[in-house]
Amino acid sequence: MGGASSYIAMLCIAGFLGATWTASKVSKVLGISDIVLVITTGVLLGPDIIGLISKEYTVCSQARHHDCDVPDLEYKVANGMPLGEHLGKIQHMGLCNPEDYHHEEHAAHSNATDHGDGSHQSGHDSTGDHGDHGDHGTATEHSDEHSGDHTAASGGTHDDTAASHGDHADAGDAHHGDDHAQTHEDSHGNHGSHRRLSGGGGNYASYEECLVKSCHSEISHECQLTPDVFTLIGHAGVALMIFESGMHFDFEKAKIVGAKACLVAVLGTVTPLVAGAILTMILGYGFFPQGISAGTALAPTSVGIALRLLGEAGVLQENFGQAIITAAFVDDILSLVLFNILFSLGGEFDFVQVVVNPVVGIALMLIAMYAAMAFWPKFINGWLLPKVPVKEGAKVPQTDEVLFLLMIVLLLTYATITYFLGTHLWGCFIAGMSFACLAPPHHAHHVWVKQTKRVTSWMIRIFFACTVAFAIPVAKLLSIDAFWKGAIMGAIPCILTKVCCAPFMGDAKWVIGWAMVGRAEFAYLIAQMAAAAGMLSQDMFSVVIWALLWATIFAPFVFRYVLNKYVRAQGLADREPNPGYGEDEDGYSISEPSERGDLASDQEYKSKMEELKADCGSDCPCGIKKRV
Repeated sequence: MGGASSYIAMLCIAGFLGATWTASKVSKVLGISDIVLVITTGVLLGPDIIGLISKEYTVCSQARHHDCDVPDLEYKVANGMPLGEHLGKIQHMGLCNPEDYHHEEHAAHSNATDHGDGSHQSGHDSTGDHGDHGDHGTATEHSDEHSGDHTAASGGTHDDTAASHGDHADAGDAHHGDDHAQTHEDSHGNHGSHRRLSGGGGNYASYEECLVKSCHSEISHECQLTPDVFTLIGHAGVALMIFESGMHFDFEKAKIVGAKACLVAVLGTVTPLVAGAILTMILGYGFFPQGISAGTALAPTSVGIALRLLGEAGVLQENFGQAIITAAFVDDILSLVLFNILFSLGGEFDFVQVVVNPVVGIALMLIAMYAAMAFWPKFINGWLLPKVPVKEGAKVPQTDEVLFLLMIVLLLTYATITYFLGTHLWGCFIAGMSFACLAPPHHAHHVWVKQTKRVTSWMIRIFFACTVAFAIPVAKLLSIDAFWKGAIMGAIPCILTKVCCAPFMGDAKWVIGWAMVGRAEFAYLIAQMAAAAGMLSQDMFSVVIWALLWATIFAPFVFRYVLNKYVRAQGLADREPNPGYGEDEDGYSISEPSERGDLASDQEYKSKMEELKADCGSDCPCGIKKRV
């Protein structure tokens, strides 16, 4: 019987994966990005609608076994009854203080029964005395100590979500006056941050609500540490994809168009962040963490769409084409910095995490960029690969095997270093850049794609169909409220800010602007991780997903139209398509080299290297000098 049950489960998963593959192929036939159809497939076939994938496979073990919803919670709290294992744990962590809500109720009662200035002042003084009472302070210290012990026991997990209780104090000013607010700020400073983040950006209406939402926040944090298998696979795919994107950074072209392209990237990153945060507040959500999280998720540009369409038009090597690519990559770097800072901001300002770590990360990236141009080409092409023994007739040259092994080592090394600086994704991009200058051009990328393209393609599909789709609250996404808010968020912060980010680029400004509109996996990743960390509420997460979907749907169509119009106007329409760039058959490879590296022998590879060194002129890759 167990075998039969396992077979049905496997059959369901196979059907689900087959449906996502079909969705990606249909999208390719239609000439559109497959993100929309793949996410839609995941939502429809996921546990919330059709249920082809069981709920047990879509949530982490903590979410399956921990229950934050206790019947008659208010009654049990009022009568000092046990709240169960999980809420009881939250109750004793010091994250929620019942005295905070007791004071608010008392003040509200005082205002409602206003017996005159004298009586009101007396009530106020009584409240203030209670706030300064030694026992209250002792209880708070005990809660802080217990919370600190828990933090140490869990490897510092609560340090990232510690912040001042000042927001709560400010909210209570109307009831208690400035003195009492200051008392709360001083005596409960270690409680407010987790409350603010776990609830998605604000005070709680009651002590019971604080307990429940803090419980959900703890579960979300634990799920990030030990996610379900689909989420784990999806995040691994994103890491591999970002590594691949780093391999396309053109250092030589960046020198030509670098300054203006960097300015485009800065405007294209900062304006969506600012506009998204402002609009989030206008829609009724808080500035932090909701507004900042939403703005950060809207900032990254997808370079894949631009690369494909520019390659098809044969204008990738034009200055405006390289300006687009350079701006998109710098935009990615800035977005990675924002991503790092966002998830370092636990609420309380931590100088090391918010300032030192990003500065160290930027310094590491600059050093890695220099090494990519000056060290790795000489080390790999000039020393390492020539020492690899030649194996005649090998389908895959041993030099390619050694190169691929080195890629894995650098990927893991840089990712591990930047993980401790905030995010491993930063290291993935830096590691990819390390192979951007190797010769022959695009050969390193070809080696990588040859070994990983199938795995990466499926991992990325799983990321969209599972990691993103399963995290979408279907009931809220399909609501009219989320739809119209997402349309506004998509039209202004997500699309308009990118379209208008290149006003100084002459006739190419609209081409460059629309090229920056595209969104892909990194934007969805930020939104999904912010939601999992409790920094985006389900309502706001749905709004951000709608905004990203609008950009994902419209960007390829409009960019193709604007690009073709500009190419005809500039007399570039007769250019041959660039054979070095385009999609592979799975639709996820950013570029495909023209060399037949998988069929070449070691001798052929070395012959190419000698020819390249003999006479490559101005087209020599970084680190390869013309032989005299």
